[in-house]
Amino acid sequence: MNTEINMAVAVVGPGAIGTTIAAMLHEVGRTPLLCGRTPRDHLTLQEDGRSMTVPGLVRTSPKQITRTADLVFLAVKATQIEAAAGWLTALVGQQTVVCVLQNGIEQVDKVRSQASPGHIVPAVVWFPAQAQSDGSVRLRGEARLTLPDTAAARVVAQALQGTRCAVDLAENFSTLAWRKLLQNAVAGLMALTHRRSGMFVRADIAGLALAYLRECLAVANAEGIELGVEVPQEILGKFQSAPADMGTSILTDREAGRPLEWDIRNGIIARLGRVHGVPTPISDILVPLLAAASDGPG
Repeated sequence: MNTEINMAVAVVGPGAIGTTIAAMLHEVGRTPLLCGRTPRDHLTLQEDGRSMTVPGLVRTSPKQITRTADLVFLAVKATQIEAAAGWLTALVGQQTVVCVLQNGIEQVDKVRSQASPGHIVPAVVWFPAQAQSDGSVRLRGEARLTLPDTAAARVVAQALQGTRCAVDLAENFSTLAWRKLLQNAVAGLMALTHRRSGMFVRADIAGLALAYLRECLAVANAEGIELGVEVPQEILGKFQSAPADMGTSILTDREAGRPLEWDIRNGIIARLGRVHGVPTPISDILVPLLAAASDGPG
């Protein structure tokens, strides 16, 4: 595994998360190779009233790749992993590190078959980045990633060293990943209501959200994850204190009529609940609704 800062880096999926990572690297002179579905000659990140342009042609065919990369940031949705297989085949070699910037706790298992030669690193993405109607991305907070404390993850940290994207190497990575999963799970309510963070100040929505978060926490605890009873209220409080117009990726996909990441964000709670014999009555209602909203028919 290459540990030099001048390593060859590629970003697959220059959407909200991918654009943010690309911009952080470009800002310190490490502009990555950009790979995606839509041909563009640059990316734009808006942040705190200023705009940053990441130059470079977005490659749209794996046939344009002539060598493997040292590090690949995979920033496509979980629903798009198979569509990204060609990029991973072209970019991933025996020494390549693949950092999976996706929601959920199953990143390694879901990506392994498409990037088997490489070293796969799951990540928890903490920063709020939203795609805008003009194709730019708006970053509404500090960029930060949490990775497991492994040799491969240290390659990712080295690549981002000196950038404004903070990297935490955590021994308790699974606990932090589950905490983010709870946050993502309750955000599914936004996709069903077509409402943004402001809705969580409603007493009825707050009550439902808190009950759902406690259900998710019970499943996490059954999995051996040490999250305290205070976590549901903390997550709800984060939504309630966020800007009222703050969205989430699953809401963006719902508004655009794209498939939703309902299974990795919500379905997993019901699935693991069944494994451990933990009742999940709220999940049993939300998951079919999210699945139907995503996949139809109708």
